[in-house]
Amino acid sequence: MLVAFFGDLQRTANRSIFSLVTPFSMTENSPNKPTLNIDEAEIAKFEAMAPIWWDRQGDFKALHDINVLRLHYINERAPLAGKSVLDVGCGGGILSEAMAALGAKVTGIDMGDAALGVARLHLRKSGLQVQYRQATAEQYAAIHKDRFDVVTCLELLEHVPDPASVIAACKILVRPGGDIFFATLNRNLKSFFFAIIGAEYILGLVRKGTHRYSKFIKPIELQKWATAAGLSFKDLSGLHYNPILRRYSTGGNTHVNYLMHFRK
Repeated sequence: MLVAFFGDLQRTANRSIFSLVTPFSMTENSPNKPTLNIDEAEIAKFEAMAPIWWDRQGDFKALHDINVLRLHYINERAPLAGKSVLDVGCGGGILSEAMAALGAKVTGIDMGDAALGVARLHLRKSGLQVQYRQATAEQYAAIHKDRFDVVTCLELLEHVPDPASVIAACKILVRPGGDIFFATLNRNLKSFFFAIIGAEYILGLVRKGTHRYSKFIKPIELQKWATAAGLSFKDLSGLHYNPILRRYSTGGNTHVNYLMHFRK
């Protein structure tokens, strides 16, 4: 599965904005198994990058840089200490470990063997407690109904064939009254220029081919799927990162990256 990162270059001398997201993907399918909600090409892409998940100066540098921003957004709306949390599309465990450090009881699921291996290995260094499992959201929901206080699904929806199915699974996984957080990329001309042309081809902040514009998701689409699944909308916030000034912010426009909060 995947992790995600994004940059938004604001109010600089040339007024340019660049955004990027690092996805978390899921893996294998086989003719002898039911069809899984996965994209094997996406899985392979991020599996190849697994060895550098925790290289803070590597291709995932921006993801590490903005992790504090995502963590604050979640913890501010659903205080994590003592909570049972599921991180869907945990990748190498960057967000999972950060939530565990705040006192959450975290389980991370992903379909990438290599990414999960890196996540487990890093626990030896951090000393934190996280349970990692290989599963899709749908598979885990089939056996863990109403299990978690908080479910996070960041930078995954734009990398699966059926994002609505993942959203519905997250609703099953969270307990009544629990909180669900999604993060993804908006679909418009601005997001195409900044998240793909800017981040991948001009600044080189993300590897070329990381994103497919056709898979980006408008906030109204995400909200429609969540409402259909039985979730209540709580908040929509833009995500902004200035890679030159290393300044992080939420709020403002949602033209490129955004976070959404729902409650069951």
